[in-house]
Amino acid sequence: MKKVVIFASDHCLFSTVGAPMDMFIQAGIFWNSLVGKAPSPYFDVKLVTLDGKPVMATNQVLITPHCSISDIKRADLILIPSQGMHFNVKNERFYQQIDWLKKWYKQGADLASICTGAFTLAATGLLDGKTATTHWGVARQFRDMYPDVNLQTDLMVTDEGRIFCGGGVTADLNLAIYLINKYCGREVALQSSRCTLVDIDKICQSSFSVFIPEKNHQDIDISNIQNFIENNLNSDLTIEKLAAMSGMSTRNFNRRFKAATGETAVKYIQLVRVEAAKSQLENNSCTFDQIAYDLGYENTSFFRRIFKRTTGLSPSSYRKKFIIS
Repeated sequence: MKKVVIFASDHCLFSTVGAPMDMFIQAGIFWNSLVGKAPSPYFDVKLVTLDGKPVMATNQVLITPHCSISDIKRADLILIPSQGMHFNVKNERFYQQIDWLKKWYKQGADLASICTGAFTLAATGLLDGKTATTHWGVARQFRDMYPDVNLQTDLMVTDEGRIFCGGGVTADLNLAIYLINKYCGREVALQSSRCTLVDIDKICQSSFSVFIPEKNHQDIDISNIQNFIENNLNSDLTIEKLAAMSGMSTRNFNRRFKAATGETAVKYIQLVRVEAAKSQLENNSCTFDQIAYDLGYENTSFFRRIFKRTTGLSPSSYRKKFIIS
């Protein structure tokens, strides 16, 4: 039986403690009871805190652990719940947690994080040079703090052999069922999927993400270009034209734009136009061809491909999923 340890700390999101715990505990029990078989649990789950004392979750509910981290004698998997927006708290307790995670990883335990729990996992240094995911809304902060990690926020789950990450808050269920599949096989994972109604193959979060342009920089020339782009999406926004407007060479413009915004100018224009198209699809009944034309694309097939690559959905599927009225 696999030993799973869920490490709760102050300000963690309550659901990212309880939901994966329930998901692991039900494996081999819920399905068996439905089909008339004896329970055959696959996981023993323990909830721990640093000192064995209760911690206060973000929703002001006390989480009472089974024991402290020092009481754990065996761990096959250690799970780090989401810290909500308290992902940048650095104190003595935090560093004790980091040391404990590193010790158990060295002793053979797998590590997994949910949502902003990835910040804690990355602080161990064990994600350096590896792929990770977290909530798309904190991607910029994550990249600033951990530039050596290959962050891929389009992914719901990442797998680096012994280190795993789940994207947003509700990715706790996707990550749990992914790990059930990894540890117990697809048959048990499918049983869990059917019992809990969690999609076993949902591994992408790109359709939920929103592009938020980086404006917190000091390059006034680039800020002016950003404003021009956003107010003139149906114009011919060539790099040569934008560079000339800013009084720069194309090469210098590209360098400064990427340094200020984190994106190339070409990618930035595409992302802003995709966001505008998403808004149109959500709020009116215009055809995608008309939306693409209004956003400066005469080749609507080309923009359709950009849209699908960015969101993971075709325009029609996106409208069906997110239409407001």
